[in-house]
Amino acid sequence: MANDIKIGIIGGSGLYQMAGLTETEEIEVETPFGKPSDTYHIGTLEGKRVAFLARHNRIHTISPSELNFRANIYGFKKLGVEWILSASAVGSLKEEIRPLDIVLPDQFYDRTKTRISTFFNEGIVVHVSFAHPVCSQLADVVELGAKDSGIQVKRGGTYVCMEGPQFSTIAESNTYRRNGADLIGMTNLQEAKLAREAEICYTTIALVTDYDCWHPDHDAVTVTTVIENLRKNNGNGQKILRAAVKRLPVDRTCKCGHALNHAIMTDLSKVPGKTLAKVELLLRKYV
Repeated sequence: MANDIKIGIIGGSGLYQMAGLTETEEIEVETPFGKPSDTYHIGTLEGKRVAFLARHNRIHTISPSELNFRANIYGFKKLGVEWILSASAVGSLKEEIRPLDIVLPDQFYDRTKTRISTFFNEGIVVHVSFAHPVCSQLADVVELGAKDSGIQVKRGGTYVCMEGPQFSTIAESNTYRRNGADLIGMTNLQEAKLAREAEICYTTIALVTDYDCWHPDHDAVTVTTVIENLRKNNGNGQKILRAAVKRLPVDRTCKCGHALNHAIMTDLSKVPGKTLAKVELLLRKYV
């Protein structure tokens, strides 16, 4: 498996391919956690080797609750990726964060119910630090990329990750607002957790499509509205991604690259062989 691909891009709803990707090939990556959402599109972007993955599959057949987050992130790790840029549609929970804005959130609040969000179980226990779930160093790169592109982004904020696939009730939306949350989506938290366990830098580029249902002018979010605003924002999102890729690689001075150091609770000599084989790629430097 190629290991010269250091940059990964996850495209969310409406972003099923990466503009400007050349010399492309599709790679099907096998993982011990099952199949990723799609094949990885490998190519050259701004002179850098990049792996692109359509989160929901290129024809959008996978619901947020059905996503195999572990396979998706493990696939990037297997390709040698050290940075993941994740783009996704979100709703706004603040008046000042308007549809078509782009936000770089730095916190998550978990409202999911049915998802596996760790690689480590079945005889091994690992507790990574997650107080700061987004890599600030990578977010700096994205923010500078946005400035290079002449596109304004808002830095910081809390992303509520809900289960879905239904949108919020008004009661839920207003509760999140009272709690001080800024954005709501259905996918990014598990990606961030698993990227941290895989010691990959991760950041979210949140493309605001609507005001959720709390706003008196937006009491019924529809897929049509979401897709229309995604299409409008898609161009800016792609420009930011390309500009960020152009600035990479950077020397990783963050803690993401050694997140498992002092996090492994189980004596690795006591871990069942079958379990250890599944996570050997992630633990290689600690074994």
